[in-house]
Amino acid sequence: MLNSIFDPGRIKLNLEATTKTDAFAELIETIVVSYSDIDRQELLEAVELRESKMNTNILPGVAVPHGYCPNVHGIIGAVGFSRKGIEFDNVEQSSQSLSKGQEFRKIDVPLGNRVHLFFLLLMDESSREQHLYVLSRLLEFLNSSAFGGIREAKTPQEVYGLLCRY
Repeated sequence: MLNSIFDPGRIKLNLEATTKTDAFAELIETIVVSYSDIDRQELLEAVELRESKMNTNILPGVAVPHGYCPNVHGIIGAVGFSRKGIEFDNVEQSSQSLSKGQEFRKIDVPLGNRVHLFFLLLMDESSREQHLYVLSRLLEFLNSSAFGGIREAKTPQEVYGLLCRY
């Protein structure tokens, strides 16, 4: 499932961004390279609009920024990893609210309000239901032993291989 959303060309292992808006823009740039007919500013505005409604920092160190864009067909994703981490709004996280009773294992990232791993998702309005399924697959991935492999990955292809299991 996730192999149809992400692509090695849209996986950045060393984000250069120092702010979350810059991280969004850097990941959007990987999408625009593949989909030149999509306006980068429209994508960024959609992601920032969604972020302004509710922080997408879903687990310590992990964010899933996303937005609805009329010029996107289906769901397109990008992955970014920041070794230093990027400041995010400080949010109390509740694994119960994320998983409806399922408990998530501890994630080996520094605690606090720095995000190290981004899964950016862009979709059209007709993909809302599929978007929820993608989020459930991402949460399954984040709760698996495969998740730890992202920290060890040396290439986008290695990260993609991990995601392809889900």
